[in-house]
Amino acid sequence: MAEHRSGQWYSGTDRNAYIHRAWMRRGLPAHAFDGRPHIAIANTASDLTPCNAHLNEVAESVKEGVYEAGGIPLNLPVVSLGETLVRPTAMLWRNMAAMAIEEMLRANPIDGVVLLGGCDKTIPALLMAAASVNLPAVVIPGGPMLTGTFRGQPLGCGTDVWRLSEEVRAGTLTEAQFLQSESSMIRSRGHCNTMGTASTMGLLTETLGMVLPGLAGTPAADSRLLERSHETGRLAVEMVAERRTPSSLLTRGSFLNAIVALAAIGGSTNAVVHLLAIAGRLGIDLKQDDFDATGAGVPLLVDLQPSGRFLMEDFFRAGGLHAVLREVRDLLDPTALTVTGKPLVDHLADGQIWDREVIRPRDEPLQPHAGIAVIYGNLAPDGAVIKPAAASPHLLRHRGRAVVFDSIEDMHARIDDPDLDVDADSILVMRGCGPRGYPGMPEVANMPLPAKLLRQGVRDMVRICDGRMSGTAYGTVVLHVTPEAAAGGPLALLRTGDFVILDVAARRLDIDIPADELAARSPDEATVNAYAKPLRGWERLYVETVQQANTGADLDFLVGSTGDTVSRESH
Repeated sequence: MAEHRSGQWYSGTDRNAYIHRAWMRRGLPAHAFDGRPHIAIANTASDLTPCNAHLNEVAESVKEGVYEAGGIPLNLPVVSLGETLVRPTAMLWRNMAAMAIEEMLRANPIDGVVLLGGCDKTIPALLMAAASVNLPAVVIPGGPMLTGTFRGQPLGCGTDVWRLSEEVRAGTLTEAQFLQSESSMIRSRGHCNTMGTASTMGLLTETLGMVLPGLAGTPAADSRLLERSHETGRLAVEMVAERRTPSSLLTRGSFLNAIVALAAIGGSTNAVVHLLAIAGRLGIDLKQDDFDATGAGVPLLVDLQPSGRFLMEDFFRAGGLHAVLREVRDLLDPTALTVTGKPLVDHLADGQIWDREVIRPRDEPLQPHAGIAVIYGNLAPDGAVIKPAAASPHLLRHRGRAVVFDSIEDMHARIDDPDLDVDADSILVMRGCGPRGYPGMPEVANMPLPAKLLRQGVRDMVRICDGRMSGTAYGTVVLHVTPEAAAGGPLALLRTGDFVILDVAARRLDIDIPADELAARSPDEATVNAYAKPLRGWERLYVETVQQANTGADLDFLVGSTGDTVSRESH
C-alpha cells in the first residue's frame, strides 16, 4: 500500500512494518494492509459534551460506508469541548483541541479523515486541525435537537434560557416556573436548536464545501443523519483516491460564500473568530472587514431565534440551507468547490422554500441588509462587531453614559445593586473578558440588565465588551472590542460617567472625550488586577501567545500549515 500515506507505516517486511501491522491485527485482517485507504473517524463524542453524545452512533454509520467503499475505518476519539460545562470557557480550549487533533492526525497512519463535531467549538477545532495537516477531510455536523415545548410554547435552547431568566429577575416569572421548564428545554440528542454557534458553524462548514451537500442542519434525531453519514464514509474513500484536501478545495471565495450565508441565515457572531482562524491555517487572506464588506448588504432570509421566531427543526422542514443559498446564488463564488469535487452552486438546483414564514424569498426578506457590522473608533481601534439583526433598531445610534465593570465578577456583584447609578440610556461596559484578560474570551458580552430596570420594563440596552456572546443570545451588544483591555486597548481607559457614542450606520464606536485627555489616562489598578495571570500549563501558554479577536484568536505559532509529513520513525 505504498501509494497511500499509511503505507509508510505498513508496507514492507522489516521489523518496523511488522510491529505496525501486528499491533493492529486485533481484529483487522491481513487484507486491511493490501493497499486499502485507512480513514480515521475523528470523534468528539463525550458524555461531558451532551450535544455530541450521539456521535458514537454516527461513527458506526460512517464505518459501514468506509468499509463498503473498500476503506478501513478507524475510530479516533479526540478532544471534546462542551459549551455548557467546560470552565472557565470552551473558547480557552479551542486552540488546544485544534493543536491536539492536528498532531494526532499527523502522527498516525491514516490517509483521510471524517470529522465528527456538533457543539460550538468542536467543528472549528476540527477544521483548524484538518487545514493544518491537509489530509483529505470531510465534516459531519451532529445536527440540532428537536424542538421542546413548555406550556404549549416552543423553547429555543439558549435563547429562552436568557429570556426566561431575565423574566425571573424582572419578577414576571416565578423561580419555580422557571425551573419547571428545565426538563422541557432539551428534548432530544443534538446541539442547540436556535441559530446559535453550533447551527451556524454546521451550515457554514457545508457552505465552505467541507460537508456532503444537503447534510448540514439535519436534526440529530432524524434517521437521515445516519443515512448521509454512511454516504460520507463512502465519500471519504473517494476523496483519498482523488486527493481532495482542504487546500485544494478551500479558497478565499469559499470563505466569502460562508460570509454571505452567515448574513442570510442570521448566524452567530462567533463565526467571525472561527472563520478567521480556519482561514489563517490555510494561509487565505481573510480579514475582519470582509464580514462587513461582503455580508452587510445581504438580506436576512431566515426567521429563527435569536433574531426571529422559529427553530432549526422548522428550518430543516422549510427547505434548509440549499433553499437559502439558492435565493442568494448570484452572490456566491461559482468556482468554489465542495468535497464532492463539484462547485457548491451545482448542488443548489433542487433547493426549494417549503415554508415562506421560516425562510423568506429574496424579494421578501426579514431585513434587506443583515450580516455582521464591523465598527471602529477611539474605543475600538482594531475593530469590534455587532449583529444588527439581533439588536434593537432604536439603539443602533445611541449616546449614553458608561457604567463600567472590570470583570465578570465585578458585574455580578453590582449589576442588581439598587444604588447602581444606571438608567435605560446608560451603556453597560465590561472589560477583562478578551482572549488574554479572562483568559479565553468567554460568552458574557450580553450582560444581564439591572434588575431595577427590568422591573421598569426595559428589555435591551447597549452593551460593550471585549468578550464574545453566545450565538443563541440577542440584544444590542458590541463585542470582540479590539485590542482588548488586557492587551492595552483603550477599553481599559474608559471610566464610569464617560459618554460613549455608538453609530452602527457610520460604523463608529467612540469615547466622547478629547483625544489628549484619553491619551493622558492610564488604567486603574483595579482594572489591571482583574486580568488573568496564569502561572503554568495551557492557560499560561495561551495568554502568552494568543492573538486578538480581529485575526481569529488563534495562537501565533499555530497559524499556517505544516502538512502531513512525519520525518522520523518511532522504532
